[in-house]
Amino acid sequence: MSRHVLGADARQRALSLRDLTDPALGPHAMQLLLDAIVGSLQRAFGCEVIVHRSSPIVSIEDNYDRLHYPPDGAARGARYTRYVSETEVLRTQTSAMIPPLLRRLAAAPSDDVLLVCPGLVYRRDTIDRLHTGEPHQVDLWRIRRGPALTPRDLRGMVERVVAAALPGRPLRCTEAAHPYTTDGLQIDVEDGGAWVEIGECGLALGALLEEAGLEARGASGLAMGLGLDRILMLRKGIDDIRLLRATDARIALQMLDLAPYRPVSSQPPVRRDLSIATRLDTTAEELGDRVRAALGDRAPSVELVEVVSETPHEALPPAAAERLGSGPGQKNVLLRVVIRDVERTLTHEEANALRDAIYAALHEGRVHHWASGRPPSGGGA
Repeated sequence: MSRHVLGADARQRALSLRDLTDPALGPHAMQLLLDAIVGSLQRAFGCEVIVHRSSPIVSIEDNYDRLHYPPDGAARGARYTRYVSETEVLRTQTSAMIPPLLRRLAAAPSDDVLLVCPGLVYRRDTIDRLHTGEPHQVDLWRIRRGPALTPRDLRGMVERVVAAALPGRPLRCTEAAHPYTTDGLQIDVEDGGAWVEIGECGLALGALLEEAGLEARGASGLAMGLGLDRILMLRKGIDDIRLLRATDARIALQMLDLAPYRPVSSQPPVRRDLSIATRLDTTAEELGDRVRAALGDRAPSVELVEVVSETPHEALPPAAAERLGSGPGQKNVLLRVVIRDVERTLTHEEANALRDAIYAALHEGRVHHWASGRPPSGGGA
């Protein structure tokens, strides 16, 4: 089946992004957080630890098929997945590192081992203070020969992880289904009276271990995936995910430890409301991904792209449809855009240039309205 694949520029931008979990690329608080989690589990389990990293480009088989995702699953669609070829994707989850690692483990078996697979994953997502298209995850899988690991063992693993990552936080587990586990759970912690998801877990699917050649050796497993950006933000009291990558020394120096974040003077927001025409089936996640791709290195200056309302073309007043240049099969989307760099105040001209670049990337109508008086170079009509 033919799929839309990333262009060379978009692929290079994704691959050039620094992985904050990797000590080889420089220190970051995320590494301290990961060390605390892994150290707690190693002390509790008394087992061998294997930390595994791999290229973000993985086969479709490892990202989906070998993890038992259904062939027609929505997650496979180009709306959610960044394809780099007909057979490869930018991994959507660190779980994509698990199938080849299990096969390697079967060739050199261990009685008890903790597999640690951290790194960037690549999603199509909305733009706001809590979401990014390239979040950090870690998969933690305990594989043991002997008596089968149980839901009680899984709950103990959850409690140790939360105690290490977010000391003192109340936690809850609710049932959740994953294609590569049984007895699946969603892990939430309390924050300001609300529950925030930080990860999911379950017992490793027997068929997955069998296909890797492990079940014949009497192996069972615990599988856990955590969202490291969200956990670090909770740990340090950060409310804007862009701060994790800030280069302003006042912020960057605070990203070297796990101490509470001390806010620096915030920059003034610039708000722009956009009225665009786009396809009826366009989602907020797709709009966010298109903005990131269009802005490239300027994307961190955009704090929010929020859908305020949607109206099918046929329901628009004639004057509004004419102003948009919309037509059948399209809808009018009203967007609230907040432009605010975390490190400096943007000029009026810079804010208008960002607004127009966003508009050029999203508007599919025949008529255009530019804040700067002309379309941005290389885009628009």
